[in-house]
Amino acid sequence: MMVAVFAAMTLALICGWFGSRTLAVALFFGCLVLSIGLFLFEIYSPESGFRMPWIQTEIDGTPQVRS
Repeated sequence: MMVAVFAAMTLALICGWFGSRTLAVALFFGCLVLSIGLFLFEIYSPESGFRMPWIQTEIDGTPQVRS
């Protein structure tokens, strides 16, 4: 899905560079819609949605020893 977001953004930049402004704006908004869809898909994912594995705030009671 992320490939589609980057492809839409790349095509928007290429179209903007070569002068097709209307198509570039349409592709940019398409990229925005795809990225919002990807974000919502990740948030509502049954595996890790709403869990945010990069932020662990649980206290489990055992001290962590770093070496």
